[in-house]
Amino acid sequence: MRSDAPALLPIFRSRHQAELLTILFLHPERDYTATELAARIGVPLSTVHKETQRLLQADLLRARAVGRARLLRANTANRVSHALTELLVLTFGPQVVVAEEFAGVPDVDLVLIYGSWAARYHGIPGPPPNDVDVLVVGDISRAAVYELADRIEQRLGIPVNPTSCQRDRWDDPDDPLMRQIRSSPVIPVLSGDRHDEEATA
Repeated sequence: MRSDAPALLPIFRSRHQAELLTILFLHPERDYTATELAARIGVPLSTVHKETQRLLQADLLRARAVGRARLLRANTANRVSHALTELLVLTFGPQVVVAEEFAGVPDVDLVLIYGSWAARYHGIPGPPPNDVDVLVVGDISRAAVYELADRIEQRLGIPVNPTSCQRDRWDDPDDPLMRQIRSSPVIPVLSGDRHDEEATA
C-alpha cells in the first residue's frame, strides 16, 4: 500500500510515513511494535515494515529486541529530532493531541476534526491550515470543552475552534451545521460506537 505525498506538508514521502513519525516522535519515551503501529494508522504490517526500515536507515528511529519482539522508538539523539518534532506537531499532531486530551473524558460520544485541517489531511489541495476545527458530541459541558480546547491549543501552538452539541442534534439530518460537517471531509478522532462510522468522509 502506498500513499501520495500528504497535502498537509508534501515534504514527507507519504502520509503513512508522516503518521508513523508523528506517533513515534510525539511519544519519544514509548516503544512500539510494528503491529501496534500498523493498527494505529490503519495500514498493512508490510507497509509499516518498509517505512520503519527506511527510517531506521536514516537514523531517525531506534530498534531493540525484547524476546521475540522488535521494539521501535524515536531516536531523540538525532540532531534533527527537536525540529522534526515541532514540524510534526504543527502538521500531523492535531489528530494525536486531540485524541489524547479527550481520551477517557466522560459523556463524550464522538470527537471529530473537520474544516481545512481535515481537508488537507484527506489530500484536498489548498493553503496550509491556520487553525483546527473540532466537533465534540455528547453531554459534556461547554466549559469543559473549551478548557480541553485551550490545553490542545497550548500543546499545538495553533488556534483550536471547538463546537459542541448533544447527540440528538448530531443525528438531526435537518440541522444545517451538522449537515455541512457530515458532507465535508472529517477525521473521527474518538468514537463511542459503530454508528459514528457513517461520519467518515
